[in-house]
Amino acid sequence: MENNCSRTKYFIILGFQGIPETYFFSFILFLFVYLLTVFSNIVIIILVKIDSHLQSPMYFFISNLSFLEIGYISSTLPNLMVGIVSGNKSISFTACIIQLYAFSCLGTTENVLLAFMAYDRYFAICSPLTYNLIMSPKMCLQLACLSWSMGFIIAIAAIFLVATSCFCGPNVVEHFLCESAPLLHLSCTDVSTAKFMLSLFITTLTVGSILFTMTSYCFIIRTVVKIPSTTGKKKALSTCVSHFTAVLIFYSSVSVMYVHPSGSNPSRNEIAAIFYGIIAPLLNLFVYSLRNKDMKNALRRILKRFKNM
Repeated sequence: MENNCSRTKYFIILGFQGIPETYFFSFILFLFVYLLTVFSNIVIIILVKIDSHLQSPMYFFISNLSFLEIGYISSTLPNLMVGIVSGNKSISFTACIIQLYAFSCLGTTENVLLAFMAYDRYFAICSPLTYNLIMSPKMCLQLACLSWSMGFIIAIAAIFLVATSCFCGPNVVEHFLCESAPLLHLSCTDVSTAKFMLSLFITTLTVGSILFTMTSYCFIIRTVVKIPSTTGKKKALSTCVSHFTAVLIFYSSVSVMYVHPSGSNPSRNEIAAIFYGIIAPLLNLFVYSLRNKDMKNALRRILKRFKNM
């Protein structure tokens, strides 16, 4: 590697640009979002763990998703809030790479996990008699491990593409976190191949997951249409609403960010990252808890148990 490739020792994370007088309000807002997201997802994990009525494959995957969302938002907001309070927006190259890996790993894992959750819903609705046999605890654990393994492995590609690029010029990242696209835009060497490879990896993964999910839902809809009663149709579809909502939020924002990456349009990338890195984890509270009767009933049982202690 050329000597001038090692000149940049740190990056400046530009973050959200605004009036200095609004920084305090921004910090309070981010702190509230962070604490609410972490707390609500911890509650989901605890409820699934201790309530016998939630011992099913669907809630096993939801608890995995909640754990993932805690890591997701923890890889972005704390560093952003520290920058707002201290005014120091610099981050070392090593710390930047670590944040990039964590964010990429968790994003890839969620990509795969959402597809497997569609697979679970397919068997629950289309093959209810064999559902418990197919989606056994062992199968659920294997699918979860596969999701996390793919996240850990595929994220290495993002690390490799950035870590092997030369950064010897501008070091201001027009983003609120270390992300592959804006980082590669700062490289002082030709990174067209790296950008193409990054887009290829993410496009293949995202399109593959979307096709897998949509195929599952096509079979689900075909099965639901055949259900004679309206009540039966609503009951079947109600188990998919939460997952489908999460799918729409995640895949639409990821597609905007990665499938057609554009270093010349950082604001679009930043907005997309906000959706799947900050807003999506927060929406877990509303999608999987407040609108879920089983979760609300489980919470009431737990609160009643503590009240009677």
